[in-house]
Amino acid sequence: MERLDLPVRGWADYELIDSGDNRKLERYGNYVLIRPETQALWRPSRSADVWKRADAEFRFGEGGEGGPRGKGGGWRKRAASVPDSWEMSWNGLRFTARLTSFKHTGVFPEQAANWEWIAERTDALRSQQKGIPRILNLFGYTGIASMAAAAHGADVTHCDASKQSNTWAHDNARSSGIDRGDDRAGGIRWITDDALKFAEREVRRDAVYDGIILDPPAFGRGAKGEVFRIEEHLPKVLDACAHLLAASRPGAFLLLNGYAAGYAPLSLLQAVEGSFPNIAKTSRGEYGELHIAEQGTGRAVPSGIYARFVVK
Repeated sequence: MERLDLPVRGWADYELIDSGDNRKLERYGNYVLIRPETQALWRPSRSADVWKRADAEFRFGEGGEGGPRGKGGGWRKRAASVPDSWEMSWNGLRFTARLTSFKHTGVFPEQAANWEWIAERTDALRSQQKGIPRILNLFGYTGIASMAAAAHGADVTHCDASKQSNTWAHDNARSSGIDRGDDRAGGIRWITDDALKFAEREVRRDAVYDGIILDPPAFGRGAKGEVFRIEEHLPKVLDACAHLLAASRPGAFLLLNGYAAGYAPLSLLQAVEGSFPNIAKTSRGEYGELHIAEQGTGRAVPSGIYARFVVK
């Protein structure tokens, strides 16, 4: 497996304008937001006046004004015209960004590097085999990865423990004209369930997938309150994936993404190798960091880690 850090340089509906002092200044569609960023240990390159023109800012430790509030902080809207949600697009896919109570927007720009890879791998599967590729997306959240596969002809099973997240993801798919598939093109099946339990049930059903995407949280709860801890449960999820992936089928792939603080890319790689012991002999792949490149400075904000492979 090759160490390869993946930079994302923004697109028409997203850019990282500046970063520093533990914050980042980003444009999501028509709105400029300030969000906390612990990786940004440096000083901002833009003037304070540029930052003051932001439409909204998320702050920890204080209540928001005119926006959603969480236990640890909230949004302060600096412009009355900022909505709680608005539409964005990427490569023809349409989805909704929102000011959530957890500082994020439901759109993770660094994942654009993986969305492109998913689309490419799905195209390759369709050209290599007859029929529609079957893709499993565990911890699917707002569904853009699922949409990237379905838009290129895959039949996607999207699993997330949150009914609210699945509703958001389903709305995103409908905005892009993607729904349940037919015999001509792919679509998305929506599952609200604990990812590990669902994967283990799929193993018992002898299900097989041509591609598996998983983006587990450091800590989460399942549909019935089940606790997920990445240090305890990720190996079990990967073991289930080892049974579900069509590991002898050329072009089959696995993508593991992570945000857990304190873990290095090598940690994800070795977790994957533990469940797929023959990966070096049978596959080609990469692992590393995901970066968001800052506009015009050459700097980048580390924004996640990943490991992925394709069966030879």
